[in-house]
Amino acid sequence: MTASANAAPARPRRRLWKLRITLLVVLALLAYPVGSYVRALTYPGNASVAVRTVDWLRDIGLGGIVNTLENWWYTRHPPSTAPPATTDLPARTGAAAPANGPRPAPLPHLPGGPAGEGVWTAGARNGRHVAEYTTFVQPDPQHAGVVAGVAWLNQDLVRTQLLTGTKDPKGPGPTSVPASLRSSLVAVFNSGFKVNDSRGGVYLDRTTVAPLRNGRASVVIDDTGRVSIADWGRDAAMNPHIVAVRQNLDLVIDHGRPVPGLHDNPSGAWGSAKNQFQYTWRSGLGTDRAGNLTYVAGGGLTLDTLAAAMTEAGIQQGMELDIHSPMVTFNSYRPDLPGSRATKLLPGVPGAADRYLQPDQRDFFAVTMRGTGPANATHGPRAS
Repeated sequence: MTASANAAPARPRRRLWKLRITLLVVLALLAYPVGSYVRALTYPGNASVAVRTVDWLRDIGLGGIVNTLENWWYTRHPPSTAPPATTDLPARTGAAAPANGPRPAPLPHLPGGPAGEGVWTAGARNGRHVAEYTTFVQPDPQHAGVVAGVAWLNQDLVRTQLLTGTKDPKGPGPTSVPASLRSSLVAVFNSGFKVNDSRGGVYLDRTTVAPLRNGRASVVIDDTGRVSIADWGRDAAMNPHIVAVRQNLDLVIDHGRPVPGLHDNPSGAWGSAKNQFQYTWRSGLGTDRAGNLTYVAGGGLTLDTLAAAMTEAGIQQGMELDIHSPMVTFNSYRPDLPGSRATKLLPGVPGAADRYLQPDQRDFFAVTMRGTGPANATHGPRAS
């Protein structure tokens, strides 16, 4: 037998070993992303598969691709120029019992617009005093189909607290509305961008969850449960009476006017370079001249038209909260009507009407009638 005949069987064996090594390398390279994706899909807390997938892509460094796809999609799908369908508008209620106390002024409306625009509907009451009023506005004259819901909350009658999520941001306290507060719950609504994208920090229950930054728009909650909207470092600074601060981007409304630069966002103060042009669900929070809290949200909004809706709603100091359909949530409750169901600010507001009654991956705000204990101080038991 020749030497070449002896070497011939070795070649297939070497090829087989190379193939095995290649497969092992491929499997090793796939193990981390597959494992991390499985962990993302099974991580505790309420979130859809789509939201979990997008968050995972951002977490593994593909946020630029996600932003590009979002910008391509949302900027190329403008809202309708036709009037909104009645199914897109809040149901108009019948005559309500007389109410005492402060109430918001009527809001402007487009000529020929739908009935009920700018007309306030009374919500939760404390006796004959109304704690919450809601309405809607049409802030985009070029797209008549755009509707923004508005909720006005009397801070003399309600208190607000920040609750963290199971994932972003993690922090002290419960991740759903505690059972001890549900009988007095008036409203729940979404917070801001993910902390890494918010350009700001979070402070809660004497814990710095993420460092606070000067110049950032901030929801500031004091130990009486009152909210102010501040440019951190200019309008507010840490003191013993502050129990929570949630920062998100820069102010959108300052002293009753949209801040300069909203249209082109030259410094990226309000997110990625182009997301201000996206026609998407957006939300904002502010205070009026009397210090009452006002939340605004709607679909098909750009940053400009969100600011327009906020100024129409009478906001003097205001900031953008989260954007995109899975993230925007505002649900109202009637603690004065036991057994009543939660209602959405607009019929099309994304998410379930019981969101935040179960642990959620993202932080949020809960508003309750006064007399339920210190805001962000002593939490009730976690709800399952």
